[in-house]
Amino acid sequence: MNAWTHEARLLVRSRPAVAALVLLLALSTLAVLAGLREVARQQHTLAHLAQLQQQVLQDQADKLTRAGEAGTAAYYTFHDTWDAPSPAAFLALGLRDATPYVLRVRALALQAQLHEGETFNPELALAGRFDYAFVLVYLAPLVLIALLYDLVSGERRAGRLGLLLALPGGSGRGLWLRRAGLRAGLALGGLLLPVLAAALWQGMPGLLLAGVVAATTAYVLFWAALSVVLATRIASPAASATALVGGWVLLTLLLPTLANAVLARAVPVHQGVDLMLAQRQAVHGGWDEPREATLQRFFSSHPQWQHSTALPAGFSWKWYYAFQQLGDESVAEAFQAYRASLLARQQWTARLGWLLPGVGVQTALHRQAQTALQAQLAYQDDIAAFHARLRQYYYPYLFDERRFTRHDFAAQPRFTASPRPEDAAALSLAGLAAAALVAAALAWRWPTRAGWPDRR
Repeated sequence: MNAWTHEARLLVRSRPAVAALVLLLALSTLAVLAGLREVARQQHTLAHLAQLQQQVLQDQADKLTRAGEAGTAAYYTFHDTWDAPSPAAFLALGLRDATPYVLRVRALALQAQLHEGETFNPELALAGRFDYAFVLVYLAPLVLIALLYDLVSGERRAGRLGLLLALPGGSGRGLWLRRAGLRAGLALGGLLLPVLAAALWQGMPGLLLAGVVAATTAYVLFWAALSVVLATRIASPAASATALVGGWVLLTLLLPTLANAVLARAVPVHQGVDLMLAQRQAVHGGWDEPREATLQRFFSSHPQWQHSTALPAGFSWKWYYAFQQLGDESVAEAFQAYRASLLARQQWTARLGWLLPGVGVQTALHRQAQTALQAQLAYQDDIAAFHARLRQYYYPYLFDERRFTRHDFAAQPRFTASPRPEDAAALSLAGLAAAALVAAALAWRWPTRAGWPDRR
């Protein structure tokens, strides 16, 4: 305990080290607060939209049911769907920053509605969000480098290295690992203290909190161990700092960018807007096709409505919604291929996290916060399921030509989000743990050779 107390006193006397730790705590706190503020804003938006939706439906009820036509009500009634933020969403906003978490849908063709929310200005999303994931992945390694780059060379520069090496056990691993462990532990505390406070405030489940702590600990251990390896092998502080910063650039910026470019070429993914345009072309083409042929195509996949009466001479709502349905069915295979490509790219990204700890910890945090691709696709599945219920509700009124009343309008389906299971991101955590253990093993072995001669 005396040795640890002595190291703590030495650390307190180092103003740059104290400043770096305070800065990391401040950055982590600001990032967590920014995430909490964004989540609170989204929750307020959802609550406000729920009130507006209820008010709009009440105001529209008499107007849309006056003629008794279900097609009119289905065409003009918008239904809100939403993807509420998870208790851990404040840590890593992920795709919630670029994809809609609220979408209004009608009983018309779904694909055009599902992907029209993707049309945003990419320059606004280029910088990303300042959240906890950003601080952990990009800024925490720099603080650890600042704390550990002169672990041995700083003692040499101060003229104390010879004395330390002359002490019993001074040239062994204990001194350097104790000093590095204290600094890395304080850095880890600076990262996790705001997270723990916010987790209690948000009511984060224990499994998710344990996963976040594990991911943060493994990532900090990796960078601390890597810093120890280089700091105890390179005599010059400048050379050690340069090597560590070069490693940071390589592992967090250059290699992930190159890997993303390779994945984009190896697993091409078309934009959802392409599906929207293809579906709209199919729907618009339905106006020019013979109406009886359109209905026959619809009845072939929906035989339960074959008993419907013949089309009237003028416009018919059942014909209109039939070619809306056919428009979705025309792009069904393309939609499945689009989703399969997205998931394939996401799987390769998770595998890449085994080689690049920055990618691994980011993937783990997004999975735990339920802001990754899987959560976005689950939200789309909820929308599709609700849209199917909405169509099935209206079809009896359309094809049986039943009168649509105010009571029927009030009984329309309401969107409900399916429960999302907690995701501990075990695969990404395993990759992080493996990288951290390898780096820790090297740090444990190499400091025994840190007693290089005092070369002038």
